Amino acid sequence: MKQKLYLWIEDYLFFPNAFQQIIAYLLLPLTFIYMLIILTKRTFAKERDFGIPVISIGNIIVGGSGKTPVAIKLASSYEDVCVILRGYGRASKGLYVISNKGQILEDISVSGDEAMLLAKSLSKATIIVSEDRSKAILKAKELGCKIIFLDDGFSKYNIKKFNILLRPKDEPTNFYCLPSGGYREPKGLYAYADLELKEGRDFNRIITIRKNAKDNKEVSLDKKVLVLTAISKPKRLLEFLPKDTKLLAYPDHHTFIKEEIEEIKEKYKEYQILTTGKDLVKLENFNIKNLYLMHLDIKIEESVDFSLMREYIKSYE
Repeated sequence: MKQKLYLWIEDYLFFPNAFQQIIAYLLLPLTFIYMLIILTKRTFAKERDFGIPVISIGNIIVGGSGKTPVAIKLASSYEDVCVILRGYGRASKGLYVISNKGQILEDISVSGDEAMLLAKSLSKATIIVSEDRSKAILKAKELGCKIIFLDDGFSKYNIKKFNILLRPKDEPTNFYCLPSGGYREPKGLYAYADLELKEGRDFNRIITIRKNAKDNKEVSLDKKVLVLTAISKPKRLLEFLPKDTKLLAYPDHHTFIKEEIEEIKEKYKEYQILTTGKDLVKLENFNIKNLYLMHLDIKIEESVDFSLMREYIKSYE
């Protein structure tokens, strides 16, 4: 029941049916208030230059657009790099250095799923979680980092940064802001991006099925396949899989517990259970024998012009 409600909300936010559109219209007064608050904050914010290049990778819709894998792809090209994020879903609060130049210092309860995925994917980077991105930037400088990537940093108006905005391959038919739709900021703010990357045009996801994160060998799929995940917009995973694939989706950043995993293991023991890298860092300790990784890589098209970003980084040397 919870899974159905979660998927219903996702449809309402992005691709609503007629009934859901009526609900969106009824909530428009709240949406206008929300937009006024957002635009006021943006108008009166004063940018602070921290004396270090800060690259923000963000989006203006709710949930995932590929921010974390794009951050991994770009950050892996630089030395002395730090990735800073809030750390949604973590049990901790405050600032934590999750990894320092590749050495992982905290467990997943402290880091959250996205930060742990970044820490395991970037073997030489520093990963910091903090609700206060300004404090995190100062900490990164203290640790000797030379360039910073902000995961989901577009709305941090008080930080001077180079803004990369990711645009989904399938534009939502519902173009309203919260709570009438899935936009966190008005759609017109794409114009504020220093660089806009659209999935399907500027970058694509490359999915391979593997037994685990360390094994690069690709495996084939059986007839019975289940996707077990707790990411935003989980239906997007199905386009890479057979049509009869089952989807078991939990809310974004959901923390799995032993009882529900034991139930899943029994109910789907004859299935190949696929999960994402972000989910695997939470599931790998549950000893699910039929668990496989949907390994995600990002291919950025050669036509994408990063010259402005390189000039921005060079300006701090």
